Amino acid sequence: MIKIVFMGAGSTVFARNVLGDCMCTPALQESELALYDIDAKRLAESKIILDAINKNINHSRASIKTYLGIENRKAALKEADFVVNAIQVGGYDPCTITDFEIPKKYGLRQTIADTLGIGGIMRALRTIPVMEGFARDMEEVCPEALFLNYTNPMAMLTGYIQRYSTIQTVGLCHSVQVCSEGLLKKLGMEDKLEGRKELIAGINHMGWLLELKDRAGNDLYPEIKKRAARKNAEEKHDDMVRFDYIRNFGYYCTESSEHNAEYNPLYIKTRYPEMIEKFNIPLDEYPRRCINQIADWESEKERILDKGNIMHTRSHEYASYIMEAVVTGNPYKIGGNVLNKGLIENLPADACVEVPCLVDNRGVNPCHVGRLPVQCAAMNMTNINTQLLTIEAAVTKDRSYIYQAAMLDPHTAAELNPEDIRNMCDELIEAHGDYMKDYQ
Repeated sequence: MIKIVFMGAGSTVFARNVLGDCMCTPALQESELALYDIDAKRLAESKIILDAINKNINHSRASIKTYLGIENRKAALKEADFVVNAIQVGGYDPCTITDFEIPKKYGLRQTIADTLGIGGIMRALRTIPVMEGFARDMEEVCPEALFLNYTNPMAMLTGYIQRYSTIQTVGLCHSVQVCSEGLLKKLGMEDKLEGRKELIAGINHMGWLLELKDRAGNDLYPEIKKRAARKNAEEKHDDMVRFDYIRNFGYYCTESSEHNAEYNPLYIKTRYPEMIEKFNIPLDEYPRRCINQIADWESEKERILDKGNIMHTRSHEYASYIMEAVVTGNPYKIGGNVLNKGLIENLPADACVEVPCLVDNRGVNPCHVGRLPVQCAAMNMTNINTQLLTIEAAVTKDRSYIYQAAMLDPHTAAELNPEDIRNMCDELIEAHGDYMKDYQ
């Protein structure tokens, strides 16, 4: 029997999508599903919803078990074939609140703060010790398992595990598979969707749509550039930063404009406050989402369960397709986060990059991309600098690398001087308490 472990199963909606997808996949329908979390209430809620899906669409063929707390973690992982990671260490309260409110005191504003910036750095440093524990347990009780990481900051966490454990690991994101489709729909080019050909490569949340052609092989970028420029000039919409990327750098990228607004020194600037409105940038967006989700969860939970009548259709999440390809040997192409090792020639070998990968019964096989356009590689490098320094801090427990990671973060460095950056880091480390005990 195939064993699939879900770490952070209290992330009910995401667990439903990934494990519901598995129950929709013939090769995975009789799997053992191990749900692991440290929150008893959320774990129980996920079990109720997944039991209902298993009954309604899978004739109860899957076996679903729950494992609560660190003391049961090895039991959950024992003899796993696949491990899906979707944890959030510290949650919204206190950690996300801290990551937004302390920088705000220094005049540093953020939108999402889960991938880069000072928020991404702090999130990585409190999450890496937990994921290292997962990796050590896996090396002991399921050394051949494939680790599918969905937790942000993707490049920092995945890169750390790939460099400092023996576990076969790939990082997965939702943004690659919807990138070109979303772009064409926003620009009224739906007629180009069928049969389109694309190439996406770079880093997580800043993977570049390097090529987009129609079914006949015609380059769609000239028309995309004209329509994107016109749309930004004529109306307010939710993707203005990425459309400005097209104008300034020549290419569109994978993750949303609210994310990308804080990955560079260009848009959120105290000296140019009018840019927030001009580019429709939602400051403090992630806390707003968290507050709404927490407030609406009880009614959302009842709506999802639908008095036990919940159904599920397979989503576009990569996880079930990867597992299916490994189990059956039928190849499947993904955009995966892997160690570079020459795949993108003008990025560092130890960077975690997002490239096309072929998955089969040999696992995840990354594809060589070559060189990115110089400006795209340069944009990626500004993010990679911070990612690699954050990993260095996690490995050495040396607080100076945290300062350096923040000083080289493009948005932070554009707004604050070195002394304020140091003081902000110190204050954040202190406020995070036991979550950052390695740096106290």
